[in-house]
Order: sequence, then C-alpha cells, then structure tokens
Amino acid sequence: MAIQSTNPMTGKVEKSFDEYSSAETSAILNSVADAYSTWKLSSLEQRADCLRNLAVLLRERADHFAELMAAEMGKPLKSGRAEVLKSATVCDFYADNGAAMLASEPKTVDGMQCSVEYAPMGTVLAVMPWNYPVWQVLRIAVPTLMAGNTMLLKHAPNVPQCALAIEELFRESMFPENVFRTLIVGTGQVEDVLAEDSVIGVCLTGSVRAGRAVAALAGAHLKRSVMELGGSDAFVVLADADLDKAAATGAESRCSNAGQACIAAKRFIVHNDVYDEFVGKLKERMESVPMGNPLDENTVMGPMASHQFRDNLIGQVNSCLKAGGKVVCGGEVPEAEGAFYPPTIITDVPFESQAGRDEIFGPVALVFRAESEEKAMEMANDSAFGLGGSVWTSDVEKGLRLARQIEAGLVYVNGRVSSRPPLPFGGVKNSGYGRELSTYGIREFVNVKSVCIG
Repeated sequence: MAIQSTNPMTGKVEKSFDEYSSAETSAILNSVADAYSTWKLSSLEQRADCLRNLAVLLRERADHFAELMAAEMGKPLKSGRAEVLKSATVCDFYADNGAAMLASEPKTVDGMQCSVEYAPMGTVLAVMPWNYPVWQVLRIAVPTLMAGNTMLLKHAPNVPQCALAIEELFRESMFPENVFRTLIVGTGQVEDVLAEDSVIGVCLTGSVRAGRAVAALAGAHLKRSVMELGGSDAFVVLADADLDKAAATGAESRCSNAGQACIAAKRFIVHNDVYDEFVGKLKERMESVPMGNPLDENTVMGPMASHQFRDNLIGQVNSCLKAGGKVVCGGEVPEAEGAFYPPTIITDVPFESQAGRDEIFGPVALVFRAESEEKAMEMANDSAFGLGGSVWTSDVEKGLRLARQIEAGLVYVNGRVSSRPPLPFGGVKNSGYGRELSTYGIREFVNVKSVCIG
C-alpha cells in the first residue's frame, strides 16, 4: 500500500512512500529494543543534553518544518513556525526538570529505609495525528525518552514527510541510533507492533473510534495506554463577561489550524442577556480572519488538511441545518483552489440534537443560548467529551468556582485553552484518559518501584 503526501492546496500528490513490509517493521522493532538495552542505562544528564540538542535543531529548522506542514496538511507558515518553536520549549522543560521528576524519593516505613524509584520499562508506540504533526509527537516523545524508554512513531498517513523528518531530527540530536524510529505503516500493523514483548505501551492522539480500537488492542495484550481523543470544548460566556475579548479569543480558538484542533472552543454557550451582542461581535471577528495560501506570510487560516476532511465538515454543517440551525456567517464553500471552508457561525441548533452534540472538526462555531448561569454550567457538562473548556466573566472568583465544576481536563477563566509543558494535559469521558506533559506525563510509562532495606 502506498502512503501518500497530498497537498491540500493543489490536491496533487507531493510524494509517495511504500508501506514498510512486516519484515522491515520487525527489523526496526528489534533495533529499537536493542537500543533500549543501553539507553535505559544512560544518565539523566546525557538524556537532558540530547534534549537540549534537539531544541537547538528545532529552532534552527523551524522554517523547514513549517514548509513541510504547509505542503502536507495546509498549516500556514506562521502557525507552523510557532508549532515548532513550542515543540522546542518542551525539550527545554524536560531537560531542565526531568531529572527532578524522576529522582528517587526516600521514605522511612516501619523503621525500614525505603525509596520510590521511577524506572524505564521499554519501547512505547506513539500513534499520532496529522493536525499538529510536530508538537503532538514531541510532547509525548520527549518525556518518554527522558524517562529512559525508546519510541516507535506511527504517524498519520497524510504526513509521512514530517514523520521521517522528525526521525532524522532525533538522530542528528545525538540520541543513540534507533532510540526513536518512525514506522511508515498502515493501521493493519499496529496490533502486530503492540503484541511485541518489547513494546510496553501505546499513546494515541486521535478520534474516539481510533482510541477505542487501539485501547482494546492494548488491553488484550496487557499494555499500558494513554488516550488523548476528541473534544467539544464549552466556551461559556456569562452576562458580565468582556464580550470584545471573549469574541476575539473565541474566533481565534475556533479558526486556528482551520478549526482542526481537539482542544478548541466548539460549543459557545452564551447567557441570554448578552447572546445577541456576543453573536454580533463573534461574527465580526470570524469574518475578518485572513484565509489563503498557507505559503503566504499574511495567511492566518489555510485550507483544511484534505478535500475529504472538508467534505466531512460539509456533511456536519448540513446536519446542523437539517436539525434547525441557522447560518450567521460563512457556510458556503469558496470557489478558490484548495480544501477551504470559511469561518462559520451556526445558531439555533437544538442542544439535544445529535448535530449539536457531535465534535465538529473545522472552523464552525455552534452558539447556544443559556437562560441562566446555572443552565450554562449544566449545558457545559452535558457532553460526552471532557477535554477542555473556558468560562468568561468579570468576576474572577466566580469564574474559578465555575471552572472547577466543569468536567474537563483543562479549564481556563478568561483565556484561550492551550497545552503548556508544566501542566498536565488530557481529558475525561470520551476525551480519553492518562496525561501528557508535566510530572504526570513523564511518569505514565515508568515502573514506579518501591525499594526497601529489611
């Protein structure tokens, strides 16, 4: 099977790669297992030095990776550079803090001298998505390698050039050969990889459907798993909110990466007293987002990652309209070349309808009316997802109280939800389980071992 890199601006195949055979995959698995036998014995200082080298190369090659992302999945150059530079910060973070997170913790128990140790376990399989081709990989790979494990990357099939470039980056950062390898394979080989004794776990970022399938495979083979799945984040606007700031941030969140982000504002739940005014301000902001060629430095929003993804979004919009939704702006596919879909606002979709409950993966904001703060919070939590959310109010103490009530892994008050290396990242409900980043992320794939002197 050919794995193709297709430009979403032109629809043309940029490059085509043959899927690795089972024999090739097996050879890579063995080489990564061999690399683990020595990497697990490396000092924390050596690992940190490799991460610092990686950070330097990421910053030096930000333009190169931005161009790859523009060609493979339509990300504008400015956004691509920002993603690569953010990826460098996760290297800095774990290079500076990883040793302390993995340090032995001495304890005295019943008169015995004991310690809690954090030991590496083996090879981790990363099944990664296309929407943030560099950041998604680095945020799981960096803590995993810092912990002394090795990693296999099975990237999304539409970003093979990014996948191979990341592999080369690790090699050039003075990581030992085969500590990090990319597998150019389809989903059919994932189970065979997971079945290998050397592979101790899997982390997946993707759809709920993919998460259930891979989690089931991991369970069948008794392998650890971390699942970062879909999201339908609530963006709760209360009557006392700064509407200008909320509208600007909401539009930015909904249109960033052409709306193709798990952790983005998707369900705008607005208090009745300010509903009409907020919708007007959001419309003004959404309509002003510059959309164009991702290679143009002035472009803020490029095409969607493929024409198929754009077609899927059109189907979701049609479902919203059939359910009773009304288009406030956007909603019409432009005639321009490329897989474009304009920033769109839809109101009046029945909250209980399936169309109003599905995750919409594109620059489409669904705006719902809430009669009270209590109703707004009830609506925010009435979702199968629980990745992120935000509350907008001039009363910060009230905002904090309400934020703590939202059933999600990451909630902001008066700010755009985003992942940051010092904070744990992950969700609840159908948004998955386990955590990436922070101390919690580096300890997902380690053996937490108690050692005692009797």
